Amino acid sequence: MGNDSKKGGENSPDSSAAADSSAETNPIEAEYASADAEVGKLAKDLEDLRQTLLRRQADFDNYRKRVEKERSEDSRRSTARVIEALIPVVDSFDQALASHREPEYANYRKGFELIHKQLIDNIAKLGAERIDPVGMTFDPHLHQAMDRTETTEKDEGTILQVFQPGYLFHGRVLRPAMVRVAVHPTAASKTAN
Repeated sequence: MGNDSKKGGENSPDSSAAADSSAETNPIEAEYASADAEVGKLAKDLEDLRQTLLRRQADFDNYRKRVEKERSEDSRRSTARVIEALIPVVDSFDQALASHREPEYANYRKGFELIHKQLIDNIAKLGAERIDPVGMTFDPHLHQAMDRTETTEKDEGTILQVFQPGYLFHGRVLRPAMVRVAVHPTAASKTAN
């Protein structure tokens, strides 16, 4: 009886082989599970690094764009200051050309006209636009009314004369045009005359 229990019991050769086989499988499965966990952790770390890289690249692109925009704005401000400094020179040329129309000054006048044109052209190349609004409707954003003339011959608000041209630089007014504006006579002004 003792032998029968030994043969069919736990110590039989078949049962010990099965136990050894399950003991060998468990460490391998554990090793695979550990490797899978490590691969998963590495994949997560890799994705985190990719996301960090994408954020850093976006931050750098934003920084680069901001610096380029600031540099462009600084350049525009510097150019605007140069143009503002040249406007009185152009005004002086305008006054000089308007004052001497005698024939004996014709040769000098041609030279001054050429220099004046070059100056105006170079200011335009820098991005300035001259406002010479005779015949246009008065716009307080672009023009400064220096005088009003009562008339019924022109529409109210029409610019009759430009005392000093204005200048725009990329849509910004450097100096408004100084103008004379037409106004219709009112009943009070008619009785005063």
